[in-house]
Amino acid sequence: MHSTCVVGLQWGDEAKGKIVDILGANHDIVVRYNGGNNAGHTIVHGDKTFKVSILPTGILKPHLQAVIGNGVVIYPPQLLKEIEQLKESGISVTNRLLISDHAHVIFPYHIIEDKLTETEKSGAIGTTGRGIGPCYQDKAGRVHGIRVGELLYPQHLKARLAKIIAYKNAIFQTFTPEGATPQQLHLEAVYDEYRKYGEAIKPYVTDSVQYLHQSLQDKKRLLFEAAQGSLLDLDHGTFPYVTSSSSLPSGIWPGTGVPAKMLGKIIGVLKAYTTRVGNGPFPTELDDGPTGIGERIRQKGREFGTVTGRPRRCGWFDAVACRYTAAIAGADELAVMLLDVLSGLEEIKICVGYELDGAVRRSFISDAHILENCKPKYEVMEGWKEEITHVKKLNDLPAQAQRYIQRISELVGLPVKTISVGPDRDQTIIID
Repeated sequence: MHSTCVVGLQWGDEAKGKIVDILGANHDIVVRYNGGNNAGHTIVHGDKTFKVSILPTGILKPHLQAVIGNGVVIYPPQLLKEIEQLKESGISVTNRLLISDHAHVIFPYHIIEDKLTETEKSGAIGTTGRGIGPCYQDKAGRVHGIRVGELLYPQHLKARLAKIIAYKNAIFQTFTPEGATPQQLHLEAVYDEYRKYGEAIKPYVTDSVQYLHQSLQDKKRLLFEAAQGSLLDLDHGTFPYVTSSSSLPSGIWPGTGVPAKMLGKIIGVLKAYTTRVGNGPFPTELDDGPTGIGERIRQKGREFGTVTGRPRRCGWFDAVACRYTAAIAGADELAVMLLDVLSGLEEIKICVGYELDGAVRRSFISDAHILENCKPKYEVMEGWKEEITHVKKLNDLPAQAQRYIQRISELVGLPVKTISVGPDRDQTIIID
């Protein structure tokens, strides 16, 4: 099997894009299978830094064919913006990008719905407000979902939008907070806008399932990249503070039509510490003020959302959570990212259990209302003072850093095969 999946084992933002960039040299096709423009990736490519949220990060590799699978939800303005930004940098996606005709489309009413939900203080979960969840709701509900392929049939699109917009306007009228003016969408405006989007993306739209299966028959090597992280998976994450799709490798089958048995390797990516964006329980969070270790990690690791710019919540590495996600993701090996961020700390902590109701649990609890009452039980390790951004080999790391990596491997139960000590591709230790 030549196909590989790169999946995050925490709450997203694990620097998966760098691993995809490295692995791209040994693959032919890169496939995005879940999420939408709520999932940002930052890639350093040469002397340029790119931020993408819909395009697969592997698009930067000239030899790679990039595919956006049917499990992704697409906001056309953002997609076209990313294509144009690459073009301005001399990177063309012509004949290199394919978009599933069955991927669902985000419309303005999805964004309005998202923001209405987040204004309800008791139910807000800290979404990006980009309409991802409402779009997936319409997909699952079947009645109001519109797929990419439908944008290519103007009369059909207009007829569908006429019914949907009338319904959505009624919803906005009913659920807009008292005293606020409800937003109302106009059919002609939305139709004209999205008809043009359909024309713009038409060259890229195809039956991606057929294409991928033919590629497998042709012995092509597929690289699947997951958006978000495993702890945000709709079914197995910290519900309800999760995303609206499967961010595990299990999302590949429904999100692309490629059976799970076609995967040869699954690489679990994790940070040397933990971060989270938005609301939800976070047992190891370092909420220790502007001069504390949490803020130090945030600043040194540049922990601000790629999509939103929101500061990420930072904390110690949670081995309990990562052992759980590595198991349900079926990971074969680990990539530990941003190890350099921990340089200079006198001591480093690893969460090895949760204290709940007077007892210590070693297994993860994905129910948010229970997890929020768990207290981390830490194992303390000696830190290292040296900067390590120049290190190329495992044995050249400080002894304390080597022990830290080894302990992560022991606690998660998988070998660490890749260590990142900086943002550039050559700031990576590959362990054979």
